Amino acid sequence: MPDQPKHLLLVEDESALRQAIAEQLSDRGYHVEQADSGETALARLAEFAFDVIITDLRLPGIDGSAVVDAAVDRYPDIVAIVVTGYGTVKDAVEAIKRGAWDFVSKPFQIDELTHVLDAALEQRRLKSENAYLRAQLDERYRFEGLIGKSRAMTRLFQLLETVASTSSTTLISGETGTGKELVARAIHHSGQRRSHRFVALNCSAIPETLLEAELFGHVRGAFTGAVGTRQGRLEQAHKGTLFLDEVGTMSTALQMKLLRVLQEREFERVGDSHTIKVDVRVIAATNGDLGRMVAAGEFREDLFYRLNVIPVQLPALRDRKEDIPLLVQHFLEKYTAPDSVLGPTLKSGAAGARPAVTVSQEAMRRLMSYHWPGNVRQLENAIERAVAFTAGRNQIDVEDLPIELRGPVASPIGSAVSLPETGVDLIALVASIESDLIQQSLERTNGNKGRAARLLNLKRTTLVEKLRRLQK
Repeated sequence: MPDQPKHLLLVEDESALRQAIAEQLSDRGYHVEQADSGETALARLAEFAFDVIITDLRLPGIDGSAVVDAAVDRYPDIVAIVVTGYGTVKDAVEAIKRGAWDFVSKPFQIDELTHVLDAALEQRRLKSENAYLRAQLDERYRFEGLIGKSRAMTRLFQLLETVASTSSTTLISGETGTGKELVARAIHHSGQRRSHRFVALNCSAIPETLLEAELFGHVRGAFTGAVGTRQGRLEQAHKGTLFLDEVGTMSTALQMKLLRVLQEREFERVGDSHTIKVDVRVIAATNGDLGRMVAAGEFREDLFYRLNVIPVQLPALRDRKEDIPLLVQHFLEKYTAPDSVLGPTLKSGAAGARPAVTVSQEAMRRLMSYHWPGNVRQLENAIERAVAFTAGRNQIDVEDLPIELRGPVASPIGSAVSLPETGVDLIALVASIESDLIQQSLERTNGNKGRAARLLNLKRTTLVEKLRRLQK
């Protein structure tokens, strides 16, 4: 496979210097994105898997050392180069100890910088088998098997800690593949009922005629085929937790009986008149909108409010893409472990242990740019497939990914226009695009020029000057 162009993030608060370096590196084949602050750099890193980051150590707000820490933590394979001024070489050495590859001192020639870059990229290529060994998952990014450090997942972990300490009925909502049962199990195993059973029932997987008996149990002769008395899932979950997945598929009659269980904590087996008391926590889940179903008369309103005592909404994977590298590393470890499904089929070294499998940055860009309609479950399947297709190699590349992920990766900005056969007036087109982006930035910030300038990676004075020219 031919070498892919390298994507580079340049972090420098001096606009003129940053622009000059960016132009020189662009001429040498790099795709350069610019950031004028540590805060902007962190935002860009959360959205895109860069091959290289070059950052000044002295930045307003978040400094370059923190940027390097964040970059290496999120992308262990990234090449980080720090730029130092007079008297900061000691800080540069500290940055290298924390994951940077090398440093250059101001003032420098562009050839000096490119030499450092070339050497670092070559070193990365030679050591790619070990790159992800630095990507050890920190337990603070987990909650009973859940993984993530995005803002959405941090908020979710905080909520689950509170939910787990109660026995209140909980309704988990989220798209297919977001991990609703995993969240339910996390709540159970973190709560006071963890010494008792967690019983799961998928309401959509069982025919309606059998679902009632599956839930409540039945006595002998209750219906054709009922040759003996049988406990239902409610009894099995006594003192523990009952998880009802896809609860929105229940019939109206069964909804009424479930409502009674939640209100009275009692029920009868199918075909029996004996009332059974039960102590169970109910956690329900749905990938639909129960509120909309209530409005449409498809779900009982009183049951909805009984289930929705504590609502938990799970984010889609496309809304927490910064967690993808963590999830990828987790699934790599899962499917390359000796006792995994694929473990026995993977080639091992002389000592019997298979070298760590890594993901190329180009493949990571595909993973991060994809919209993941199947969410985390689809990502796990993609990594399992990719590991199987490595055929003994120690790096997953684009060709190992499912076909829907092999298309061109979207750039951080994207392509807004295509070149017609008749050509374009480039100067006029660029001026039009610039004017449109400035207008959008002002609308998004309610006319605040300082915030609008930050969105455009400009100084406020530069934005004001551009506005003055546009108004002439």
